[in-house]
Amino acid sequence: MEVKTKAALFSVISNTILVILKLVVGIITGSVSIISEAIHSGLDLAAALIALFSVRVSSLPPDEQHRYGHGKVENVSGTIEALLIFAAAVWIIVEAVDKLMSRTPVEMLGYGVLIMAISAAANWAISTYLYRVAKATNSIALEADALHLRTDVYTSAGVMVGLGLIYITGYEVIDPLVAIGVAILIIKASIGLTRVAFMPLLDTALPEKEELVVRDILEGYQREGKVNGFHKLRTRQAGADRHVDVHLVLPGNLDLLSVHDLTENIEMEIKEQLENTTVVIHMEPCCSESGKDCSVCETYLEMLDPGLRR
Repeated sequence: MEVKTKAALFSVISNTILVILKLVVGIITGSVSIISEAIHSGLDLAAALIALFSVRVSSLPPDEQHRYGHGKVENVSGTIEALLIFAAAVWIIVEAVDKLMSRTPVEMLGYGVLIMAISAAANWAISTYLYRVAKATNSIALEADALHLRTDVYTSAGVMVGLGLIYITGYEVIDPLVAIGVAILIIKASIGLTRVAFMPLLDTALPEKEELVVRDILEGYQREGKVNGFHKLRTRQAGADRHVDVHLVLPGNLDLLSVHDLTENIEMEIKEQLENTTVVIHMEPCCSESGKDCSVCETYLEMLDPGLRR
């Protein structure tokens, strides 16, 4: 089983167990903050199921209808997860306000504190594992799932503290107030996740650090005199897949085999530095007969794309 799929499946199983435990304890104690945590974990479960589906689909090779692969399905799933989280936060606030008005008593606080402690510890371990796999595989879906669970750690800890304060002070109003605090944290997490997941759907450029890697490689070939320059560098990301395309200006007297070998080497270097990268290079001949580093080339490149010569 692929490592991404294994991680996503592990998240599904753990979230299922936590949802059941929180719902049972929340109903027994009558705590809206515990029930809100059960709903939060329920959405984590939905997110984990979406992540499991998306990592399986995104790993499929390109086909006749998806010739650039299926990487963006991870961004779609991440966006859906963010919207689910936001909807849950709104529901929690509505329930908490209702609890403030009705002042329903909270009972058997010990069970609530225990289940929140178990939830926080379990989700910390699982989210750490998911973050590690997400980083190793460049998986947006697993990163989103890990973010859900890490948020759950903090909110579970908050609910646990709230229940403890109710036990010490007897002020049951703390319960819905803590639930509202949980909802605010969830909303914040959903906004951050939306930004991370949705932007690649608009073909946003690779992070500046990664694009600089590409530029450094191209500039290295230029310093060695193997290329005259480059321009129209474009990058984008689709899930774990990266796409780079660039125009290279080469000596006009190079034979086709030499040009092919040169571009193959450039592509290989970029792929070694940035995994899961597809590189497309458009080659343009220098207008000079000598082939490189002449004033004619300088003028030609400035005419093509002023300010972009490297």
